[in-house]
Amino acid sequence: MTLETLKRDVCGAIDEMRDELIGVSHAIHAHPELAFEEKFAADLLTRTVEKYDLTVHRGAYGVETAYATEFGHDGSGIMSILSEYDALPGIGHSCGHNIIAAAGLGAALGLSKLGSKLKGRVRYMGTPAEERGSGKEIMAQHGAFEGVDASMMVHPAGFDMVTMPCIALSEVEVIYHGRAAHASAMPFRGLNALDALVTAYQSIAQLRQHIQQTERIHGIIVEGGLAPNIVPERASGRFYIRARDGVELAALKKRVAACFEAGALATGTRLEARWGKCDCLDLKTSWPLADAYEANAKSLGRELLDPSTLPPGLAGSTDMGNVSHRVPSIHPMVQVSPPNVVIHHPDFAAYAKSAKGDQAIIDGAKSMAMTTLDFFSSGELRAQAKAEFAKSKDLSRAAVASAYHKDGFLMAGACGCC
Repeated sequence: MTLETLKRDVCGAIDEMRDELIGVSHAIHAHPELAFEEKFAADLLTRTVEKYDLTVHRGAYGVETAYATEFGHDGSGIMSILSEYDALPGIGHSCGHNIIAAAGLGAALGLSKLGSKLKGRVRYMGTPAEERGSGKEIMAQHGAFEGVDASMMVHPAGFDMVTMPCIALSEVEVIYHGRAAHASAMPFRGLNALDALVTAYQSIAQLRQHIQQTERIHGIIVEGGLAPNIVPERASGRFYIRARDGVELAALKKRVAACFEAGALATGTRLEARWGKCDCLDLKTSWPLADAYEANAKSLGRELLDPSTLPPGLAGSTDMGNVSHRVPSIHPMVQVSPPNVVIHHPDFAAYAKSAKGDQAIIDGAKSMAMTTLDFFSSGELRAQAKAEFAKSKDLSRAAVASAYHKDGFLMAGACGCC
């Protein structure tokens, strides 16, 4: 059986499931759940997988709302296809993870219907907590990508593109502990926690003048005191630190940490810095796989934007970057809205359940399924992906080593537009 025949068969299988896949997407959209709380979505997705006689491992790889199933035949590698399904606080599925969930589901189920004609293995996984906590990194720490040869997912956006510009990200919450006192009668008895935080904030503002153009530091004051006539005994803030890759991120974090320490030293307060357990890494796109995906998406009538035409500095962060430094990976964008509608905006949530969003599910599923077939059918493609990945293996090894902090805290990770 030819590759083109297999592609027609898998696309036909996905078309047969169209109503079911869209129904799954709309149900998840109607029940938005935050990171690590995606019980409805995980249950719906796993029950749907089980309907097709696939065994599902619930609570997979160290995350309660994750799942995994594997099928196919040995000989041509293992492709992992991923679904995300967490939502944002207040604005629901304004990042369109319901589409990611259904597209990954459709690609996996379509491939499973090929039976003995599928010449490789597929590891389909539900990967929760992309918006907060970097669920993929936690799953990776528990072996989710061991033995995997490549990985992919699609993300909705205002345009089609084979990759997403991503940089590395770390989050930290800082809390300053001072001493309360009457701000007028006995200010000398107090230690001002707000002054400590403001000093640190200003130090970071000054540091921003002297960092690379690829680096970012931004934060907010969350807590600044109770009343003007009380010396604030507690103040807190939350900051994102970003850099081109995990190695540069680790260096920048040290400079930012010095700013936090300066606030405490200047005011005599005590600093509590709560760094996140998981950093998001930059996205290392596998261009051989991306080229295959682009050809398949174009065959469905999709017009893909050239990544080089994007404005300089336009980049977000995602825990798919952590996967991409372990195995050759792609993270294409699939259009669901006009280009002027940005993700993480309430308007985007409406497009995530629109007819255009529904078509993105089907086209995303088909494009990933066909690219998987390309990977299984071509030893040359597998070799190219492996060879290109190896060119920066030392940087990837260092980045992965810097991304997980066992003594850190589960905090807000990063979605593609955050």
